[in-house]
Parts: sequence; C-alpha cells; structure tokens
Amino acid sequence: MGAARDLSGAARFAAYAAGQAAVVAHVAAHELGAAAYAIKAARSAALDGRAEEAGRLECEWQRAQLPGEIRDLVLDDQKLRNKICWFVFDC
Repeated sequence: MGAARDLSGAARFAAYAAGQAAVVAHVAAHELGAAAYAIKAARSAALDGRAEEAGRLECEWQRAQLPGEIRDLVLDDQKLRNKICWFVFDC
C-alpha cells in the first residue's frame, strides 16, 4: 500500500488493488477494496472519454469470474457498499 502513495493515475489504483488483495484478507468488510481499485485503475487508464465504459467492462468482467456459489452474496454486498466504494459497482 505504501508503494502506491508515490504513484498517480492508473498505476496508483493498480498498486492499491494489489495491496488490498494482499493485506485485507483478515478483514471481511474490506473484501471489495481490491475489486473497486481495479475498476478505478481501468477507468484511469482509459482513453479520453472512455473511462466509464472501461470501468463498466472491468466490473462486468469481475462479475463473470464469480463462482456461482458466492455470486449472489458478492452482488448483494456490492449493492450495500457501493457508496463507500466510489459507486464503481454501478455496472
């Protein structure tokens, strides 16, 4: 997480996504952080005017990877916590 502080744009969000995935497994309430930062990274790396589309595509791709056994649980959690995750799960 510390390495991300000196970065900007997509690189910063990608570093935060990796950091979240690595360090928050012990805190159930933080499980959406890595996914949210990955969507922010996709938006930030997009060409001008395509940020929303890039974020939507990343969000949809993430959802397609969810195992059926937990899909509904994750989607419900995304709805409940979308506001604190910068509304990135509006896809």
